Amino acid sequence: MADVSVGEPAGDESHDQPVARPVKPIDEIIQKALDKALYANGNPVAQHARDFLNGTWLGEPFHAALTDIPVGAWTAAMVLDGLDMAGSGKKLAYAADAAIAVGLAGAACAAVTGLADWSDVDPPARRTGMLHGLLNLGATVLMTTSLVLRKRGARKSGCVASTLGFATMSYAAHLGGQMVYDLRVGVDRTAGDEYPKRFTAVLAASRLHDGKPTRVMHDRTPILLVRRGERVFALAETCPHFSGPLSEGKLVDDCIECPYHSSRFALEDGRVVNGPAVHPLPCLDVRTRKGQIEIRTRGARRLRRGAKSMR
Repeated sequence: MADVSVGEPAGDESHDQPVARPVKPIDEIIQKALDKALYANGNPVAQHARDFLNGTWLGEPFHAALTDIPVGAWTAAMVLDGLDMAGSGKKLAYAADAAIAVGLAGAACAAVTGLADWSDVDPPARRTGMLHGLLNLGATVLMTTSLVLRKRGARKSGCVASTLGFATMSYAAHLGGQMVYDLRVGVDRTAGDEYPKRFTAVLAASRLHDGKPTRVMHDRTPILLVRRGERVFALAETCPHFSGPLSEGKLVDDCIECPYHSSRFALEDGRVVNGPAVHPLPCLDVRTRKGQIEIRTRGARRLRRGAKSMR
């Protein structure tokens, strides 16, 4: 009788066993399809549209600004409905209907910008974001139903639908706040980073090669150094969008491109050239002295002079 090693299948039985493939979460499948559609294989027109939806031109997430419209309008509708039921005048009923209509227009715009933002969100915020979006969709359906019922004369039923819609929207707004404050979606990931106020050596000049993004550290804060010919640029190394390591990115013209979502930042002043990032990249003053590359907070000398003049 032949010996069989422990843990090894006898014969070819292992080949008869089908290999189970991991099932991708539904939120990941939807997000990848959405991301592919929005990028459109790098089409410039699609990039400009995406930058507009993300709020690159605004310097802040556009979605966050637009969500105030349905929240404010539907809150006003609830108050106006309450006053109408208290017998304060029929005109308030028309005002409530108008507020619901305004909220629906704002919700449509907020949904489009929200989808653009969500296409880049990583777990665990991705699933929270999906639930946030679905709840807002449910709230919009309920508010649309309410407006239709009101126009058909079924005002009480319309008020019930709008109340349910408002409650659904409120919980969705809670999840949206959780994404921002707990999961840091849409915030500047470089906020709070500290840089030296005086010129401080961070790297020997001979170790910085032309055209190679290089990461250095100062008090646990990563800094990006880039040499382009005779010039040296110093910027924050963390992408403000989702903390992408810019030293692992690539140089495109006079920009550094993030390896995570392809946001581009100008080396000269850190401005966002291509989204989805919306916050500019902090830049530092840089000089080469005694064979060392030194950096400091941009404008630190001017700030010190201003402080002295106020004394």
